[in-house]
Amino acid sequence: MITKLFVWWFKMKGWKISGIVPHDIQKAVVIAAPHTSNWDFIYALAVFKILGLNIKYLAKKELFKFPLSILLKNTGGIPVERAKSQSLTDAIIHKFNHSEKLLVIIPAEGTRKMVEKWKSGFYYVAKGANVPVLPGFLDYKNKKAGFGNPIYLSGDKIADMKNLKEFYKTKSAKYPDLFNIESIKVD
Repeated sequence: MITKLFVWWFKMKGWKISGIVPHDIQKAVVIAAPHTSNWDFIYALAVFKILGLNIKYLAKKELFKFPLSILLKNTGGIPVERAKSQSLTDAIIHKFNHSEKLLVIIPAEGTRKMVEKWKSGFYYVAKGANVPVLPGFLDYKNKKAGFGNPIYLSGDKIADMKNLKEFYKTKSAKYPDLFNIESIKVD
């Protein structure tokens, strides 16, 4: 499978894993940050494979057509049908509420470009599904990847985002000029 190639690349480049998903965490929104490169996806999939994690990501149903559907399904992609009456946030909360175990990765920046603030969907999904946020990271400077401690959101967005900012301030993006630590805020 292609993820074995990603694992080989991860190890060959000298990357190490630092921090795992605690065994008692069955459901969580996993943040993918900093996200500045297409390489982030490859390194993240390697970490999931090495740790034996079944982490999912959601993508619109229309992308799941042959041959792309094979890659998406084999790497944890879940097709989401976005009915007009249902937002993507509601669809993800629905998935959490109907799953015994679910780790969903969300790139909170929403793009590989510099952003002024993070997309708030991860926050509302975690609150709506009553699951913790698990900060996932790739630190290119130190060649470390992994997870921080789970963060149980309080509903105080300023305090919650301060905790995330504190965690990510020591993480270096592949392209540091595209990661703005001050963007770690939501509406």
